Amino acid sequence: MPTLTTGELARELGVSHSAILKWAKDGLITPELTTPGGHHRWDAEKVRQQLREQRQRGDS
Repeated sequence: MPTLTTGELARELGVSHSAILKWAKDGLITPELTTPGGHHRWDAEKVRQQLREQRQRGDS
């Protein structure tokens, strides 16, 4: 599966670009890789799993 840019991931998840960046900054999600220029690349399925795990922890 190809990695997505932050904008592509935001569209895929139906959230804003800034929401993705905030979640990453807060440690809720982790990029698949970060380019030398500081741009994140994402695996959408891994991000969905990370968000599911966060929700499950919050429900405990």
